[in-house]
Amino acid sequence: MQIKPPGPDCDRPLIVRCGAFGDMVLLTELIRGLHHRFQCDVDILTSGPWSKPLLKGQPGVGEIIRVRSRKTPYWLAPDQRSAVATLRRRGAGPTWYCDDNEAAKGMLERAGIPSEKVVDAQNYPLLPREHVIEQWRRMAQIRPAGVRKSRAPAESDAAPRLPIGSELIVSDQQRADLDSWLRARRLQGAPLILIQVGNKRTMRRGLKRLAINNKFWPIERWASVLKQVRERCPRHTLVLLGTGPEYALNQEVAAAADVTAISNVADDLPIPRLIALLSRADGLITVDSGPAHAAAAVACPQVVLFGKASPSLYRPWGTAGADVLVLCGRIDGEPDIRGISVEDVIAAWDSLRLRQRQ
Repeated sequence: MQIKPPGPDCDRPLIVRCGAFGDMVLLTELIRGLHHRFQCDVDILTSGPWSKPLLKGQPGVGEIIRVRSRKTPYWLAPDQRSAVATLRRRGAGPTWYCDDNEAAKGMLERAGIPSEKVVDAQNYPLLPREHVIEQWRRMAQIRPAGVRKSRAPAESDAAPRLPIGSELIVSDQQRADLDSWLRARRLQGAPLILIQVGNKRTMRRGLKRLAINNKFWPIERWASVLKQVRERCPRHTLVLLGTGPEYALNQEVAAAADVTAISNVADDLPIPRLIALLSRADGLITVDSGPAHAAAAVACPQVVLFGKASPSLYRPWGTAGADVLVLCGRIDGEPDIRGISVEDVIAAWDSLRLRQRQ
């Protein structure tokens, strides 16, 4: 690849992160750190349809440049060419590359952002027992070798005096939309408990019943949990979360539970509304998922069922410090979500500090 000369100078930080929903929630720690350090908005190059609705309008977030896929060959990807053009107009400035592969680096090279202006996460791997949030905080303090400090006069090398963790701010518009939506579904005024049964693999060619989906917990166990939560919280409405493809799975769970005051909203839950709903609910029971991280970021107490992933690395962690109780199971000595029992979940639920229990 022929690398073009650097574009005009730019003092504004750029983050490159093409991650899942939960990854982008965790990234808010780095965004806040760089915003605090440079005293200006932080631009983001990303992929995935969730990044813009999740991050647009959040404090410290500047322009969000999205590509459909950074792995498509460049000359077959007009979105990549558009992103490169935007980056060249923006100029070459301090850049934090947060992907664990090389796929997006070609766009930076084509945009004229030299490697000496890039802080590459691959050069600053996780330390022993370090959470991803802590890795992002550490990286926010690193200045690219090719960026002179004088280029960002408000920059401070002192550690930011900010609470650590992910954070999402719910706007007045989001709250108003949620109020209207709750009225339309006759849920206004009802205390809410949220349930996230599925994950992004749930409805992928029937994988929900295969061992390869390491976040799938059996339907009959979910049904038992819902029955027992209903007994403990008789005034609450149980709200089943998810995206459109998870609606049918939620219906199976609801039918098996056969409890009153249960609502399946997976057919009508765009991300801004989900964030507002999480900020309103009294508690959440969920598999390790994007909504789990979003819940922590808006201080929603939760019980989280982990599969193969390591909670020490990816446990939901929000700045407000709401209760997050993590459950892990083992089968034949290996981490396995099916090793978590209904009794484990209910015991954790009983000890969770909800916003309001009755």
